[in-house]
Amino acid sequence: MTSPSVAALLAAGGGTRFVGPEHKLLTDIAGRPLWLHSLAAVLQAGFDHVVVVTGAVPLDLPAEVIECHNPHWGRGQAGSVQMAVAAARELGAQALTIGLADQPFVGSAAWATVRDADPACRLAVAVYNGRLGPNPVRLRADMWPLLPDSGDGGARDLLRDHPQWVCRVDCVGSGDDIDTVEDLARWKNR
Repeated sequence: MTSPSVAALLAAGGGTRFVGPEHKLLTDIAGRPLWLHSLAAVLQAGFDHVVVVTGAVPLDLPAEVIECHNPHWGRGQAGSVQMAVAAARELGAQALTIGLADQPFVGSAAWATVRDADPACRLAVAVYNGRLGPNPVRLRADMWPLLPDSGDGGARDLLRDHPQWVCRVDCVGSGDDIDTVEDLARWKNR
């Protein structure tokens, strides 16, 4: 039996650097909330299961998505990553592909390309135009125990500390995120 493919979209943070009238995930880009662009891409990539880790702001998720609410979202991203890993483990996955809800320009092709990278690769990470994404990233199950369980870290430390485990995967799209109102204006003016 093959392991199911599982993606996790992290959408729990407070978006504190975004000083706008609403939470950054709810802000409009091309007629819909920012987070919906990210969710549409991961759903179109054809994973067996999609997990969305929510927290600071409620999101109206479709029925086919597994919601994991992180009540401790304010303690940093590591807790959300651990919730995603727990869900993947429960679903019987041997790898987990993780991305962020504030990266609306990561398309379904990038999600699928990272997911489908060489299974021998312990850490597969998206590269856009020669630049490390760094999302999405696919982590084999043997990497999960090495992920931080507190603070604002995720796979970034593993990528930095263990370059020998990293497979760079060329992807189409952009790994840029929307963290500030200025980021949003830059993208809206393109």
